[in-house]
Amino acid sequence: MAENRGNGVFRGTEGHMAEVVERNIKALLNRRKQEDHTRTASERISDAVTKFTGSMLFVVIHLVMFGTWVVWNLGWLGLPPFDESFVVLAMFASVEAIFLSTFVLISQNRSNIQADKRADLDLQVSLLAEHEITRLVTLVTAIAKKMDIDEAHDPEINELAKDVQPEKVMDTMEKHQESLKKEKA
Repeated sequence: MAENRGNGVFRGTEGHMAEVVERNIKALLNRRKQEDHTRTASERISDAVTKFTGSMLFVVIHLVMFGTWVVWNLGWLGLPPFDESFVVLAMFASVEAIFLSTFVLISQNRSNIQADKRADLDLQVSLLAEHEITRLVTLVTAIAKKMDIDEAHDPEINELAKDVQPEKVMDTMEKHQESLKKEKA
């Protein structure tokens, strides 16, 4: 049976969420809100422009605007053309593209910084979990040896009981990448 607590979190034997998970979710949401409040005016503007330009409303506005421009200057509306060679339209579209790409790059740079922070957090959590698991392997192996369980003498367990050194893992990864590059060349 599941029960609903007053805080809106579903708890019980089914769908149970540990308190620490709930706390972590709240902490991450609070951090995200805090980061949003510390954005500069230019970051807010570039995010707003990027959000709008990535919408269907933006596409529809441009279809209507450019479509009207083309139809008008082809003379189909019976109005005098103001850009028969479409040079002004091309210039307008080019300048708009320059500004839009700049706004998108500003937003992407900020997103990359946030992604790097999250990747660093993921790495730290993974390293902590690896360290804790290594300690558990050591403890369980000692218990298994005390109980004279055959698997406690498996040579692979000694490897598992060693702490991973991230700098050595990264060095090894870089060596393998360099050797792959040499093989391709």
